[in-house]
Amino acid sequence: MADDPSLITSLAIHAEDLVAAAETTMHEEKRAVLRVTPPFSGRMRARLHVVQTDPEPEPIHLDPWTLLADDAPPVPTPDGTEDELRADPDRTYSVERHREYHEQRVEDWRGSILDHVRDTTVLPGTGTEVSLIILGP
Repeated sequence: MADDPSLITSLAIHAEDLVAAAETTMHEEKRAVLRVTPPFSGRMRARLHVVQTDPEPEPIHLDPWTLLADDAPPVPTPDGTEDELRADPDRTYSVERHREYHEQRVEDWRGSILDHVRDTTVLPGTGTEVSLIILGP
């Protein structure tokens, strides 16, 4: 049956979609997921999606953080980067310096988070384990 998620053996996810979903989930009120829509087959693609209402049959929603290892660093927050900057005895705090520092820390996070992607995941509500394939850089 094409609406049976146990048919899925691997999920392809674009790297930018995973990073954007993880970052959005940490900062926005909107719930960003990686969505897999029926009909299901052995190889599927999960795409970035902001949850609103879903069609029938119901797609699979993957929380991006469940695809990352437990040691994955959180997205840097403005408050956190301000504290880091203020704690550095070799730097003087300014709003502009904080903005630049925060932007750099977020870029560094984006560049490193893909090192924490799991090899496999279990699809929610199915018990089906699938391999993860990250597309792109």
